[in-house]
Amino acid sequence: MHEASTQKLMDDLRAVIADAEALMAATADTAGTEVREARARAEETLDQARVRLESFEQELQAHAKAALGDADAYVRENPWQSIGIAAAIGLVLGVLIGRR
Repeated sequence: MHEASTQKLMDDLRAVIADAEALMAATADTAGTEVREARARAEETLDQARVRLESFEQELQAHAKAALGDADAYVRENPWQSIGIAAAIGLVLGVLIGRR
């Protein structure tokens, strides 16, 4: 998954969790057995979602660090190829920006 879309997904999940917590806080005074049971289930689901989100975030950070390490190793093993690739990318970006 692309890093920007992954970050957007994680931000969206955080927003959903925050909204659900706010809703639960707003209904804290509501009486009734069914409401209390629904709130208990919602709290449990939110806790699980929070744990999964934190786990996913840690896993994503580990993958990013590994990719960064691989890129660093490649650049150190192939410095001239890396310079050529960087120059080509810079040229393409310069042409694209120059067209505007």
